[in-house]
Amino acid sequence: MSHERATIPVLDLSTARQPYGSFSPEFIDQLRDAAHSVGFFQITGYGAAPGQAEELLELLKRFFSLPLEERMKLDNRLSPHFRGYTRMGTEVTQGKADAREQIDYSPDREPLHDYPADQPYWLLQGHNLWPDEAMPELRPAAMAWAELMSEVGMELLRGIAVALGLPEDHFDEPFGDEPAWMGKLVHYVGGVVEAAGDQGVGSHADYGFVTLLLQDEVGGLEVLPHGTTEWATVEPLPGALVVNLGEMLEVATEGYLAATIHRVKAPPPGVDRYSVPFFWSPRLDAVIDPVPLPPELKAQARGLSDDPTNPMLASFGLNMLKGRMRAHPDVTERHYPELMQR
Repeated sequence: MSHERATIPVLDLSTARQPYGSFSPEFIDQLRDAAHSVGFFQITGYGAAPGQAEELLELLKRFFSLPLEERMKLDNRLSPHFRGYTRMGTEVTQGKADAREQIDYSPDREPLHDYPADQPYWLLQGHNLWPDEAMPELRPAAMAWAELMSEVGMELLRGIAVALGLPEDHFDEPFGDEPAWMGKLVHYVGGVVEAAGDQGVGSHADYGFVTLLLQDEVGGLEVLPHGTTEWATVEPLPGALVVNLGEMLEVATEGYLAATIHRVKAPPPGVDRYSVPFFWSPRLDAVIDPVPLPPELKAQARGLSDDPTNPMLASFGLNMLKGRMRAHPDVTERHYPELMQR
């Protein structure tokens, strides 16, 4: 991309497939271009029920305006699985506090207590923490959203497989019956966390496969695609989802697909921003092999933008655990001091 600031494409997912079921070549061309050139795009027509997105954002506002002691009943330091409520300014990106508070949640499954020493990522499996007494409607709304996002994430991955010249079910197996997706319900507010400055979330790339973000109208998401020199703003589009690709896909395609660096600027003091990022991710024990690319795509692969301080791992579970430990050192210290040593 020769120009200095990228534009963020918008794709209509309802046009992805032709009447007889296979992907439309036009949609696949748009998807390939967006995933390779920018690594970020927005989608409309993804099948949400009327009002579903707006209602979920409304519930976030209500949860984050509950008294702090109500929110702290879900304190993520109580969870050995990195679930629950993170207080304002305690999640860390690039070693610096983020100006946000949030709930983290994932599939609700029985915790595993017996797993091989070289597979510590199983500790991520477990139960969520919800405000069922104060706000019983939050859990079903958030889980219904996760179910919809799982369908959208899988459909996009199938489109990406076709765009790479592979059968559309190429990525199905690693997701299997037990994908380890992660959802977040996030509230940013400006001027509250002094240490954060204007950092809502510091610059980073996502470590999974496909991220699907519902953002409100406040904005603040900025991206820096490969080969550009200026941050591009992802303008809020009512009801649309922002999509970006994670490091697992960049690794698998030797850099043909881009895990694009992005950040969130905190809103101005006194302004609230709400968003719901969803990370569509495979089973914890999935190991992602390199994808056999057609020669014309392989010729355009950029190699890996591997940062020695943040090595990319083919084991999804280890990649996810590394990301969670970095983001929540207080949880790691409390529950897994021995992992801090390693």
